[in-house]
Amino acid sequence: MDILLRYVVKSFDRSTKVIDFHYPNELLQEYNWELADQPQNLEEILTHCQTTLKYAIKTGHPRYFNQLSTGLDMVGLAADWLTSTANTNMFTYEIAPVFVLLEYVTLKKMREIVGWPGGSGDGIFSPGGAISNMYAMLIARYKMFPEVKEKGMAAVPRLIAFTSEHSHFSLKKGAAALGIGTDSVILVKCDERGKMIPSDLERRIVEVKQKGFVPFLVSATAGTTVYGAFDPLLAVSDICKKYKIWMHVDAAWGGGLLMSQKHKWKLSGVERANSVTWNPHKMMGVPLQCSALLVREEGLMQSCNQMHASYLFQQDKHYDLSYDTGDKALQCGRHVDVFKLWLMWRAKGTTGFEAHIDKCLELAEYLYNIIKNRDGYEMVFDGKPQHTNVCFWYVPPSLRALEDNEERMRRLSKVAPVIKARMMEYGTTMVSYQPLGDKVNFFRMVISNPAATHQDIDFLIEEIERLGQDL
Repeated sequence: MDILLRYVVKSFDRSTKVIDFHYPNELLQEYNWELADQPQNLEEILTHCQTTLKYAIKTGHPRYFNQLSTGLDMVGLAADWLTSTANTNMFTYEIAPVFVLLEYVTLKKMREIVGWPGGSGDGIFSPGGAISNMYAMLIARYKMFPEVKEKGMAAVPRLIAFTSEHSHFSLKKGAAALGIGTDSVILVKCDERGKMIPSDLERRIVEVKQKGFVPFLVSATAGTTVYGAFDPLLAVSDICKKYKIWMHVDAAWGGGLLMSQKHKWKLSGVERANSVTWNPHKMMGVPLQCSALLVREEGLMQSCNQMHASYLFQQDKHYDLSYDTGDKALQCGRHVDVFKLWLMWRAKGTTGFEAHIDKCLELAEYLYNIIKNRDGYEMVFDGKPQHTNVCFWYVPPSLRALEDNEERMRRLSKVAPVIKARMMEYGTTMVSYQPLGDKVNFFRMVISNPAATHQDIDFLIEEIERLGQDL
């Protein structure tokens, strides 16, 4: 416990490194990681714990901006420890009575916030947004062709899903896993801000139907991974209604904005969705993992996935069997993910989450306002970001006078990777980068840690300039 608490304190200390980076071969040579035949003593075991944390990334550090999941909430951490101590499974009420009830209460509250009357519907916590999205695809297919459960894909026509070209790769992964195939996921064009273009969606649906294929799902994104864009959900829902297609909203990243009175308008139309993915372990700062799949139609998940295993789901138990929720999950063994979110919600209240969300978006706007006209910076897209994603190029002095041509782009593409490598070697901060379409490597700054401040944003800018000025 002392080792863990010391690590927690260091995670909030800005004078400590975000990362003590070593290359894989260095770590493999420096320590003996092999599993032993004979037991080791307590002192050796504690040393292993210290070594592991020494080289772990401090994702709770206020200057860690690398991923969508950041921060270290002490209530969430305590809840995670309690969950591990209880060490139970989520498949039946008889072995997880409190956790099953908390999942019921929490999912109902989330559905209310989405906008479904009285919080009606269904849902489940899954191992992550990718699995939640796959659940949506699985349920949408079953809704249209229930016979696929017994007879497989050979019994149904070719099914087509639609999502934006900026959507998460998990839609294609889900199609591959479900036997639908990645070629059956049509990528719809986006505008310059990364939002799905409804007219192109409708055009692609018409094309598919003319070929004799069956459109079965449209996955709109509320908060894309790179740009933080929100698809026009109202327009998408009108198209889905017109063609009788299941509408899914992947709000894994953007769902947290529903907690904010100031920002929830960005998800207008989410209440029309048939299903919604929402990851509290991202924008809401709940410790990993905590992802929810919400479904508007009650009972559909159960009929889609149930297998009636008699050793778990006996029909003559002495309590209400609707609380034996495990048969609607793909998993049998299922981790308790709800307690972290529930306890944080009790500790912070909805207003606390709202303040968290509003602060992170204010920090993103602060960064944008500083760099949009600053020498050496170019924005990837025009205008204030809708989410906390701030996408930009740092242009070192040696490139600033060059003409905007292919050679300049080639040289600019090498800047972000070098700066990122130097960041990791110094251990001072971390921010992600990537190319996208015809745009060469750029920095993608995301903020989800409420411990970050204006001073941390200022530090990031200064560090990028310090590490990149000689390139």
